[in-house]
Amino acid sequence: MSETPDIDCLVIGAGVVGLAAARALAMAGREVVVVERETAIGQGISSRNSEVIHAGIYYPPGSLKAQLCVEGRRRFYDFCASHHVPHARCGKIIVAAGEDQRDTALGIMGRAHANGATDVRLVDRTEMKAMEPEIEGVIGLHSPSTGIVDSHAFMLALQGEAAEHGASFVFATHFFGAETGADGIRALLGAEVGCFFRVRTLILAAGLASPRLAGTINGISETSIPTPYFAKGSYFSLARRSPFSRLVYPVPEPGGLGTHLTIDLAGRTRFGPDVEWLDTHADQPLDFRVDSRRADKFYAAIRRYWPGLKDGELNPDYAGIRPKISAPGAPDADFLLQDEAVHGVRGLIALYGIESPGLTAALAIAERVVQLAATNRR
Repeated sequence: MSETPDIDCLVIGAGVVGLAAARALAMAGREVVVVERETAIGQGISSRNSEVIHAGIYYPPGSLKAQLCVEGRRRFYDFCASHHVPHARCGKIIVAAGEDQRDTALGIMGRAHANGATDVRLVDRTEMKAMEPEIEGVIGLHSPSTGIVDSHAFMLALQGEAAEHGASFVFATHFFGAETGADGIRALLGAEVGCFFRVRTLILAAGLASPRLAGTINGISETSIPTPYFAKGSYFSLARRSPFSRLVYPVPEPGGLGTHLTIDLAGRTRFGPDVEWLDTHADQPLDFRVDSRRADKFYAAIRRYWPGLKDGELNPDYAGIRPKISAPGAPDADFLLQDEAVHGVRGLIALYGIESPGLTAALAIAERVVQLAATNRR
């Protein structure tokens, strides 16, 4: 870009990944503007997850999910400690409820070690019962590096440090699209009516909306834009005090990690998410209500590893939606971090499919964005 741009780095989306990217870019000396269609940070899928700090157990070795989760988890704990973000390294047990799940559990441990989560270890039934007396299963995997966090406090800390380094935030503002050419990127931004702004680097970190918004960028390769698939996950809360001190997960199921048990920093117990594939590719409007009738399947799934759950003890809580880029029944896709080499637009970094472990990996994803932005700078 020969002329000075109106905006050096434009980040679309003020969820956890957009905020982490804005912070990292600002700390690298870039001038950053974050545009968000909602009226505050973290109003989308970043506020609708389990708030778990993942260890890096489940993902294919060598994948971006594996690499960035393990790297991000190390950064995450250091960041939370240095920025006074409430969190707890409470640990997790993955339960093989029956003999039919033993081999799957052993395979998960091997994958965890290959990914660098080498502190994951096998515990027999006796040790598992000593750790969490109400669990039932044949064996378990203990992950001491798994934790929980106040995700909104984490996002506020990211926003604050980004702002300290000069980043600006513009809310209730839409990204309507962009024109690209030899003179750079011209982004159309506004509330109801947009205005064009010349942009040197454009970071598309809009979660569920990323594929749709990518389609509004003139010059992008259409084949580079993945088809979005939305997997809704509902959560139910326990109507009494939790008997657990750790997170408890079953072995994974297609589309997710199973109906797991998490605790928050206040000690409240939640179960979920389940998997409900939505028959839509549109990121708005979406129904985040929890259907109480789904509780029957929750009771059955939870009682495989916690038979002490009684009828009437689950209450509908909240729901989230995973921004999948793989179809129902297909293997889970890896994170996609695309630059000019893939989509053909210099100065554009497009992020797709940032589902779990996106929260844990956010700081590591941000460092990759900084690197890509430096090499793709106009």
